[in-house]
Amino acid sequence: MRLNIKDKFNKELPADPVLENKRRQVTKSCFSFVSPTSTSNPELIHVSPEMLKNLGLSESDSRNNQFLEVFTGNSILPNTNPYAMCYGGHQFGQWAGQLGDGRAINLCEVEHQNKNWQLQLKGAGETPYSRSADGLAVLRSSIREYLCSEAMFHLGVPTTRALSLALTGDKVLRDVMYDGNPAYEKGAIVCRVAESFLRFGSYQIFAARQDEETLKTLVDYTIQHHFSQLGKPSPETYIQFFKEVTERTLAMIIHWQRVGFVHGVMNTDNMSILGLTIDYGPYGWLEGYDYGWTPNTTDREHKRYRFGNQPNIGLWNLLQLANTLYPLVNEAQPFENILNQYQADFERLSLEMMRTKLGLYLEDEDDPKLIEELEDILHLTETDMTIFFRSLANFKKDNPKSGMETIKDSFYKPDEVVANIEKRWNGWFMSYAKRLKQESSTDQQRKAKMNTVNPKYVLRNYMAQLAIDDADKGDYAMIDELFQMLKNPYKEQPKFKKWFAKRPEWARHKVGCSMLSCSS
Repeated sequence: MRLNIKDKFNKELPADPVLENKRRQVTKSCFSFVSPTSTSNPELIHVSPEMLKNLGLSESDSRNNQFLEVFTGNSILPNTNPYAMCYGGHQFGQWAGQLGDGRAINLCEVEHQNKNWQLQLKGAGETPYSRSADGLAVLRSSIREYLCSEAMFHLGVPTTRALSLALTGDKVLRDVMYDGNPAYEKGAIVCRVAESFLRFGSYQIFAARQDEETLKTLVDYTIQHHFSQLGKPSPETYIQFFKEVTERTLAMIIHWQRVGFVHGVMNTDNMSILGLTIDYGPYGWLEGYDYGWTPNTTDREHKRYRFGNQPNIGLWNLLQLANTLYPLVNEAQPFENILNQYQADFERLSLEMMRTKLGLYLEDEDDPKLIEELEDILHLTETDMTIFFRSLANFKKDNPKSGMETIKDSFYKPDEVVANIEKRWNGWFMSYAKRLKQESSTDQQRKAKMNTVNPKYVLRNYMAQLAIDDADKGDYAMIDELFQMLKNPYKEQPKFKKWFAKRPEWARHKVGCSMLSCSS
């Protein structure tokens, strides 16, 4: 197995001088050297062929023992020095101080075809940032992370990727619902891959400690290696850097809203500086279209990270990043201008996104009203977001009275769609048909375009849970089935038609299918 190792992060940035792997506050350092914990009986469950290719590896490479040993923590690649990154963050709106890679260990950086990839093991053991945790991960959360990373990529959502999923052979104690009933689960490791795992909190920790020297060093490094088009570091460059991070973050969140994805834990330590979806914990896709839904049990009361609030939280997190970068510029107005632009851009981009979901390509001043009315009606009764928008592509503009028949399969409780609700739906379909007649495309052309932005298949929580249940019994076939299907989420794929269905009633309140905890 040959990888083109090109480590930069752990060679160019200040390292923690303490080499002992013990919990501690790490200052004036961007990372701590630490080796993965050995695993007792590792077993490879699945490998992404695409990510192998991206790294310059073959499928035969993934079948040799070195691959297994390296990506389950039992062996370190020659001339590499694994490390855990130091960062802080706001958790649920409150500053949490030092956080860091508590269960993630970065193996190395690989360069292939002019692209940089950082390889990171999640669940590889304790680090100086593990606090009171064990640094390990369990099979259920690892399956969810592995499948979702690749699924999001194929949906066209900016995301970190995943190379491999493996069992460790060790048992891990977890209290899934934080209810005082811990149980042992199968341990697992995912190899995550990204251009960089730097997050807002990577910079916040130094600003919070008034360590402007290390802050500047890290920002300059980031610009040099990940935003080189901005030029040499200067106050103006720092402002442009913040502007690009803001634009990438907004673009990512617009994609989330487009496909109905809810991250669940938009803490600043879970916000990628590159605008990638990062840290797949208690995420979920909307079943019923609901702005107020959050998949996170910890967020159940206040719903800070609910679907409809994700754009606002993105802005709030960016404000924290602006405060962090301010000492490098010492001028507030440029940051305020960029944050104000975020709000204006969200309105514009959100409208554009919804137009594409509805098959509208010309601009009309009444479109916001049409979209707002649709969103209001979708909330009147439980309506499956994915099935609704996919079915809407079949709507015939010359026959608006058939609208209800077109979308009937998206209702969880069809018996509720009567009286005023049905009347409002029919009224909306009349307005929609009238609007579509302004477009030059035929129904068939519109359908083809709509089907490129409205996925047919997403990783619903109950689907992931079924794969987890089978994997717990040693059957990994469903992991591969979902993996293969989610590579083409916009295609019809008749052989996978059974997955184009509403969440089963048995999954409505089942642990892992509705609400999830951060326990992994």
